[in-house]
Amino acid sequence: MQNAVKAAQPGWALAVKVPVVITLYFWLIKIMATTVGETAADYLAVDLHLGLVATSAVMTLLFIGVLTAQMRASRYVPWLYWLTVTLISVVGTLLTDNLTDQLGVPLPVSTALFALALLATFAIWWGSEHDLSIHSIATPKREGFYWATILFTFALGTAGGDLAAERLQLGYALSALLFGGAIALTAAAYYLFKASAVTTFWVAYILTRPLGATLGDWLSKPGAEGGLGLGTMGTSALFLVTILALVIYLTATRRDQLQRSSSPGSTASSTLS
Repeated sequence: MQNAVKAAQPGWALAVKVPVVITLYFWLIKIMATTVGETAADYLAVDLHLGLVATSAVMTLLFIGVLTAQMRASRYVPWLYWLTVTLISVVGTLLTDNLTDQLGVPLPVSTALFALALLATFAIWWGSEHDLSIHSIATPKREGFYWATILFTFALGTAGGDLAAERLQLGYALSALLFGGAIALTAAAYYLFKASAVTTFWVAYILTRPLGATLGDWLSKPGAEGGLGLGTMGTSALFLVTILALVIYLTATRRDQLQRSSSPGSTASSTLS
């Protein structure tokens, strides 16, 4: 979805640490990264028998290291940004899994808790910066809000996806269709009814998480459990290779870094394609 924010000064976007132009590639990588978050967490914890605790510890340390590198970077670096997104997807999944499997927190409760945490993060971010646009992520403080928001979207999406597919017994395929339909309605709200660009972006961003989670389960789970039986390793490898190819393409073409205008007070925009 298209985002718009007024530029504060010429060249303002050079310091932005996230993709400036939101293309179709952004959404494709985002959905695949969320799928990898679901399948990779299951592969490490279950298939490799590392267990939730050990997997959570290893992946959290790895994520902190990569996030530190992302925060210290002086500009947007595609491979570093998307590696951070992929790892935070895994950590968000593990956060929900630990609450459910280790602590016995029911999925409706964890879904509600993460929804409240996300709303609180948005409220604090808005109260501090008065701007939730991703085009404003040009300071460490705003980037901190950004990554905290993304962490809660992943945790919420995992809980919400599992709640729909497993607790409510809708199944993985139907759940994926429902979340995909909700994203389509969000896009229609923006393109047809001129809804807020910032609001529709974040709604779509939140919804891609349960979509990716249910897609991951549908692809990886055996047929007896309503899946296609590709396995967690196969699904993770397929999507990681595709993500890598798209990130290489974006690095070479800089399609997610192009600016539409650079004069003071002008409007910079990003498009879906």
